[in-house]
Amino acid sequence: MGDGTTGGPRPVGPALDRPGPRPGRRYAEPVGGPLDGLLLEVTGFTPDEVDTDAALATELGQFGADGRTVYGPRSGEADRFDWTGITP
Repeated sequence: MGDGTTGGPRPVGPALDRPGPRPGRRYAEPVGGPLDGLLLEVTGFTPDEVDTDAALATELGQFGADGRTVYGPRSGEADRFDWTGITP
């Protein structure tokens, strides 16, 4: 689905000082992990792009600014992504 840095999904929400949700946009909800409670904007992504894991850059995990948190699509719920781990 992308890496969250170059056109990939990006977390939005008040904790990140990025407004969301906005009308006309499509979002997925990360469940668990450091992005729990935020939204991932997936506007414009194809079903195949949304149906893959995403390693998203985040400063909210144990590796700080260099870390990535990994989420994968939940079977049967296209708008929810489950946390699978973190990576430096």
